[in-house]
Amino acid sequence: MKNLYYLLILLLFIGTSCAKEDPKIIAVKDYIEQLRVESESVGWTATVSVDNEIVLSKGFGLGHYEQQVPVYPRKTKFRIGSISKALTAAGLGILIEEGKIDLDAPVQKYVPDFPEKKYEITTRQVAGHLAGIRHYNGDEFLSSKYYPTVRDGLEIFMNDTLLFEPGTKYSYSSYGFNLLSAIMEGASGEEFLKFMETRVFDPLGMTETTAERMDSLILFRAGYYDMNEGRVINAPFVDNSYKWAGGGFISTSADLVKFGNAMLNNTLFPEEVKQQLITPQTLKNGEKTNYGMGFSSGTDEFGREYYGHGGGSVGGCSNLIIYPEEKMVVGVITNDTRAKVGNELHKIAEIMLSDKQ
Repeated sequence: MKNLYYLLILLLFIGTSCAKEDPKIIAVKDYIEQLRVESESVGWTATVSVDNEIVLSKGFGLGHYEQQVPVYPRKTKFRIGSISKALTAAGLGILIEEGKIDLDAPVQKYVPDFPEKKYEITTRQVAGHLAGIRHYNGDEFLSSKYYPTVRDGLEIFMNDTLLFEPGTKYSYSSYGFNLLSAIMEGASGEEFLKFMETRVFDPLGMTETTAERMDSLILFRAGYYDMNEGRVINAPFVDNSYKWAGGGFISTSADLVKFGNAMLNNTLFPEEVKQQLITPQTLKNGEKTNYGMGFSSGTDEFGREYYGHGGGSVGGCSNLIIYPEEKMVVGVITNDTRAKVGNELHKIAEIMLSDKQ
């Protein structure tokens, strides 16, 4: 009887080891590793889903260089940079669906102490980078100061003059999302980070997504690196509490793909609300931007329409790409400051979806 048992185990092992992996998956893995090597990156994590099914979830390289710890795609938490804006926009979508926010009311309706400017600013304009709020100045991107609350983060820019009349230009601003998070607090009556946790992350099972707190121990947090003349070095210390909503979350590629599928499936809110978030806004002169509210959109070089967001951090690069027609989601994050995670990633969809082998 024991011999029969061992024979069954052996047959199972042989059957498993002989199973051939999809050539397209192999090609995607090889391509991602190629990009990682070309970027001189320490570690990447990548997850891809088609029709709500994970077809690839893999770590490449190292999550921690000093300890030579590998990347675990479902556990290793990387800085996701401005993909945080898309997550924040999902929270905004919940408030839109619940009728708790008027996108075209002055921001002072929800943040009464935000200084009035020469021109009125609305939430819709803030979320679409049309409000004239400035982006980083000088070395602000390297801030190491801890800001305990969303309101504290407003102090960085709230007294500055607008760059232009709202609605007349598009100008990307992470600080605009500081204001958006304060607006969301005023509209919801809840602290921003708690709202994001209980209304976005928990319902979607995004258990590995959180605000990065530098004074806390966070299991499976990656190291953050850069390159200097071919040598791996630690990225500068920063504290991203000054911009939770626009670039302060950490996550895994698996969690990002969960979020992408939730957007495809309208899990958090109906299609009508989603379209408000992903549809590009229009300037006063009739010109369209490529940005809705927390989501950019476009058509890739292979003719596929997509929406999502990219991200750049100190010690992190990322991209979340959602292809609505193909029902495909690609999530990639790295633990270095410079990496090829932009338009290069559209080739993943071409490999997976093309009829060419």
